[in-house]
Amino acid sequence: MAKIKLIPIGGVRESAKNMYAVEVNDDIYILDCGLKYPENEPLGIDTVIPDFSYLRENAGRIVGVFLTHGHADAIGALPYFLDEFNVPVFGTELTIALAKIGIKADKKLRNYDDFHQVDERTEIDFGDTTISFFRTTHSIPESLGIVVKTENGSIVYTGDFRFDQTAESNYQTDFSRLAEIGKDGVLALLSDSTNAENPKETVDEKEIYDLVSDSFEYRNGRIIVACVASNILRVQQIFNAAANNERKVALTGHDAEEVIHTALKLNKLQLPEDDLLVPLKDIDKYAEDQQVILETGRSGEPLKSLQKMAVHRHQAVSLHEGDLVFITTTPSHAMETMVARTKDTIYRAGADVKTIFDELNSSGHASRNDLQLMMNLLKPRYVIPIQGEYRLMSANAACARAVGIPKENIFLLRKGDVLEYDHDKLLPAAGIEIGDTLIDGSGVGDIGNIVLRDRRSLAEDGVFIAVVTIDRRKKKIIDEPKITSKGFIYLKTSQDLIAESEAIVTKIVQNNLDNKEFDWGHLKQDIREHLNHYLYEQTKRHPVILPIIMETNQHHRRSSKKTVLNKVAKPAEKE
Repeated sequence: MAKIKLIPIGGVRESAKNMYAVEVNDDIYILDCGLKYPENEPLGIDTVIPDFSYLRENAGRIVGVFLTHGHADAIGALPYFLDEFNVPVFGTELTIALAKIGIKADKKLRNYDDFHQVDERTEIDFGDTTISFFRTTHSIPESLGIVVKTENGSIVYTGDFRFDQTAESNYQTDFSRLAEIGKDGVLALLSDSTNAENPKETVDEKEIYDLVSDSFEYRNGRIIVACVASNILRVQQIFNAAANNERKVALTGHDAEEVIHTALKLNKLQLPEDDLLVPLKDIDKYAEDQQVILETGRSGEPLKSLQKMAVHRHQAVSLHEGDLVFITTTPSHAMETMVARTKDTIYRAGADVKTIFDELNSSGHASRNDLQLMMNLLKPRYVIPIQGEYRLMSANAACARAVGIPKENIFLLRKGDVLEYDHDKLLPAAGIEIGDTLIDGSGVGDIGNIVLRDRRSLAEDGVFIAVVTIDRRKKKIIDEPKITSKGFIYLKTSQDLIAESEAIVTKIVQNNLDNKEFDWGHLKQDIREHLNHYLYEQTKRHPVILPIIMETNQHHRRSSKKTVLNKVAKPAEKE
């Protein structure tokens, strides 16, 4: 009997950042390596990637990374992973091409070339484990599910999927293959939960195309389309609708051009007309009713760009009366506030807004019926909902119970939870500690909870600075405290608060100077504690308090003066 463990490194109780470790005996198989973008309070954080700590400790056991598709939630963390782990990566032609775009900016990875192309017919024998794949329907071509076959049954990872009977060949699900996998015996199903809460059936892509085409046909002015760059299916529909309605398309953004030109080069995306795409700088050569501007990006980035267009801060496009802004990507629940704010800004600019999700129930992810059909085809013994916040995973669990999966065979996991197959049962085992790794610019993992807490305080309550000069040798204050503030209070209308704060600092500093055992650390903490207490009492806010103490040592020899600055701002604590 094989020794099996399942460990979610990311992708549970959260949207995106998919990464799952399947251990079979002494080997570890990594399924996807994704990231997520901060949605509500970024606080300077660019992206969030999985915590590789456990994998670092077991690096020698990792067989490889197996990718389901080319979206950032599946491949986005790959550059950071490959910086540390020199292991092979398996994916389809398009998925690998998009992964290479992600890693080419990293100088360390310029010589990395351990990519292996697979498709739905590929079967890789690793001795006691076989990895194979099956086609699924998603918003990008060549989306795959993964089968990890062991002597105790298969672990099946759906990746992102939905069922659409009208899907074109590059997007079709292989139902017969799913039935074969189910007949062969499925131990556990890791199932996409992103759309599990939606009680309605999602419309097929033919209906979505008709909406896009009608919108292009019956609009006289310019159309600005917002779409995620890697949503290749939607980009194809936009190209087709533009060509059928005698419009030209201009792309904005470097990311869009790279992804779209890569898909065109690999023939995963087709241009209905050779001259359909025109440079953005040339789009104004055409009448406005012949223009389509395709604004793409990652996650919420198209919305941010639309906001800039509406207030005339975009580098190339400004919205005006007569424009139609067409948002063609269905946002996550966490983005709803941003969508509403973006719509409001666009209307203020005089343009109109249209969204696919307001008119049609569209999604690239499985509905309740899709989830249950997948379970009935595969007939898993255990179901593990993944890819979604807790309520979505819980809705997926309800789908599993409805098709007869016993409640005790359904696991709603946290990151770091471990399921172990023992004595013919899959049971919870001792977990491991797994967090998130925050990416801020070029910094990887150097942003922790303390830094985020300080950033939140600065954003919400500002900073309060107290500057004072002392002569420690003479035990006296040379220059009285000076108070300044940024983002906390308006100094001109808060003179009483400033005066009292200066008095508090004066008293604390003099008390510390009079103490025979003077200690810089104690002085800093003393100022912080007393000011924090007073300021909260007066304002009910907690600004970041920064004491700056300058020490002056006066030597009368040759009437020289030496000034030594000792900034005593407390250094950032380490977690």
